[in-house]
This record gives sequence, C-alpha cells and structure tokens, in this order.
Amino acid sequence: MPLSLVERLPAPLRVLAQELAKFGAVGFVNFVLDVALFNVLRLTVLDGKPLTAKAISTAVAATSSYFMNRHWTWRHRVRSGLAKEYGLFILLSAIGLGITESCLAVSHYLLGLDSVLADNLSANGVGLVLGMAWRFWSFKRWVFLEVRDAADEAIVQSV
Repeated sequence: MPLSLVERLPAPLRVLAQELAKFGAVGFVNFVLDVALFNVLRLTVLDGKPLTAKAISTAVAATSSYFMNRHWTWRHRVRSGLAKEYGLFILLSAIGLGITESCLAVSHYLLGLDSVLADNLSANGVGLVLGMAWRFWSFKRWVFLEVRDAADEAIVQSV
C-alpha cells in the first residue's frame, strides 16, 4: 500500500502537519460555534444587545478552543496548569484578534478599500491567516510546551 504524502514526511514535519490539521479543525468548529451562539443570543435573550452577545459567544468559543487544543491538538505536550495555560491562551488570542483588526483597519481606513468585499478579504482573508499563524506559533511557543526531559514525559503520559 503506498504511503500518503504526510506519511512520507520526516517525523518532525509529520507532527507539524498533524498539529496544523488539528488546529485548523478546532478553529473551524469554534468559528461555527461563535457565529451560531452569537446569532442565537442576538435573536433571543440579548435582542438589541449585539456587543454583549458577541462578547459571550467569543468567550465561549475561545474557552472551547482552549480545551479542544489542549486535549486533542497538543495533548502530547507538557501541561503547565489550567490557570497559566488558559490565561496565556486568552492573551495570545487577543493579540491574534488585534492582528486581524489591524489588517481590516489598514485596508478600510488607510487604503480606502471600504467595500464589503474588501473588508472581508482584509479581515477574513489576510487578517485571519496572519492571526491564525500568530496563534499557532505562539500557542506552541508559550502555552502548550514541548516535552524536554523524563519528568515532562511522565507528566504527559499520566494524562
């Protein structure tokens, strides 16, 4: 049976490809959760309060994303504690949001590209990709830490 493209990659690239795929799947699921919950709240109990609805839907989706990434995408990495990991996760996610918002602001206000299409391309195209790249790199770097020694390996294996 022929090997798949991923199976042909060297081990470190294979792990990276698997992490990227899982990270993308988690992101998609939580994007759908965010949009759905926002609209349910906005059209029911928070009618007339779109900012409150968006704040709640974003908080729920970010929390879901943290747990899905911790227990699926990066389950093979060291756990440094819920408070530390979750706090860093939210902070780094906020920076990712800032990257997305910056792309939209530059396009819309500085470049004068203010059509609906331009706003979507800058925010949900360029901004989303750059923000996602930031989040993936920063989560791996500061939130979901690599196994460095036997003690770390014991922590990962005990979970």
